Amino acid sequence: MLEPSNNGELPPIPSKRYFTIGEVSDLCLVKPHVLRYWEQEFPTLAPVKRRGNRRYYQHADVVLIRQIRSLLYEQGYTIGGARQRITESTEDQLGVMTADELRELIVSLEDVLDLLEADN
Repeated sequence: MLEPSNNGELPPIPSKRYFTIGEVSDLCLVKPHVLRYWEQEFPTLAPVKRRGNRRYYQHADVVLIRQIRSLLYEQGYTIGGARQRITESTEDQLGVMTADELRELIVSLEDVLDLLEADN
């Protein structure tokens, strides 16, 4: 699903690897407690958690949050309807991964592995 054009009032997403919950809140114009709630409601939204359960969102997470925001606030979907729409969109995109997306996934998984090894 493409980023909705109605999100023109949202600030551009900087080219960073990770964003804190406060930064994502500012980028998506959504309060942090709403982001935490959406994590529970949308299984595809799962930021990396590091020391002290601090959340770190990646670029794809920010785009997903903007999609969720658009579905709920601009298009009038319910949580359940938005979840279904996001799930359908994700299922349509499965198996269609560019080389850059695959490299980014590998790097992310290596980061998670490093975190897990550091905890042991």
